[in-house]
Amino acid sequence: MTDRKLISSGSPFELTIGYSRAVVDGRWVFASGTTGFDYATMAISESVVEQAEQCFRNIADALGQAGSSLADVVRVHYILTRREDFEPIWPVLQRYFGQVRPACTMIVAGLSDPRMLIEVEVTALKGAA
Repeated sequence: MTDRKLISSGSPFELTIGYSRAVVDGRWVFASGTTGFDYATMAISESVVEQAEQCFRNIADALGQAGSSLADVVRVHYILTRREDFEPIWPVLQRYFGQVRPACTMIVAGLSDPRMLIEVEVTALKGAA
């Protein structure tokens, strides 16, 4: 049986909705849909590029708490509210994953808060890098 660890970012959404920012199960780390909110202040930028940067800071923090890092990511899902916002964030994606090159999918969908322009979900395998 593997040890399961739940990781919280401190976002009030996690308790209200009933989920964890990340779940560690053995070597696997599953980071749930992470948005561009700065969870310490609950502020969010109007810029999709700045939101994407904050998503990666939030994910890197959760992965760090899991004993993992962005270098261990093997799968990523990008969920954007507008198709035209994808290309402007490419430099951000390249900066964080240009060397890692995880499998990825981009989806266009509505998000639960109209201020959210992007949500990112990753799966990491600790020790994969």
